[in-house]
Amino acid sequence: MAIKEYVNKDWRAILKHNQTETFEQLWRLNQEGWFEPPNERRGGWSGVVRTSLSTPEGGQEGVFIKFQENHVYRSWLNLFRPVATLEREFRNIQLCRKLAIPTIEPIYFCERKVDGKLRAILVARELTGYQSADTECYNPISQINLPKRKQLIARIAHAINYMHQNHIQHNCLYPKHIFLRELGETSYDVRFIDLESARWRFSQRSIAKRDIGTLYRHTKGWGRSDRLRLFLAYRGEDRLSDTSKQLLTTILGHIKA
Repeated sequence: MAIKEYVNKDWRAILKHNQTETFEQLWRLNQEGWFEPPNERRGGWSGVVRTSLSTPEGGQEGVFIKFQENHVYRSWLNLFRPVATLEREFRNIQLCRKLAIPTIEPIYFCERKVDGKLRAILVARELTGYQSADTECYNPISQINLPKRKQLIARIAHAINYMHQNHIQHNCLYPKHIFLRELGETSYDVRFIDLESARWRFSQRSIAKRDIGTLYRHTKGWGRSDRLRLFLAYRGEDRLSDTSKQLLTTILGHIKA
């Protein structure tokens, strides 16, 4: 069933204060200063804008707004009707938040048919103070001193493990989709973004093969020892068990294939 409209109750006053409380008002926002220029595929386009909203108290809150037009997918679960990919992403965000999987805070979602075109908008709070794992802060990871590096890798691994224990496969687990915030000298908060392709899967082995394999393939600034640390922390082991050795061999074989 299509989602008509979602508004985060904690943001209603802010949206009203900025005259951005309706689909039409949000769609009219400046779409020329793209944070991510529109990509044209799936029969339409999708792009991202970053902007700031004023609070009634005089402050500022950074938000990201995704706009889509005819950017759809079809599946048997939806009886092959065209569905905005943003709807799938919004549902995945809500599911992850329900399961306490760390991700972004949604503010607004809606999709509308306008002049025969399916448009969708997703507004989310900016992850202020966070950096993606592929930025200069964390890549190459060898630049980080060993105690902090071990803690950073462990926190990433534990967050991935928790997501997988809940049978959620990210499907695009690139370093740029893992956001990190340093909380102390050796403590980090982890958030996952871009959940458009996430899916529920029964087999945690298949989930690990896909997500850990994807992450290994794209962690260009990581050495073999750091990848092993990640896998050991993910498995909750100090040394690889026979089962873990088999899984790691499968993952590495999948990467080389």
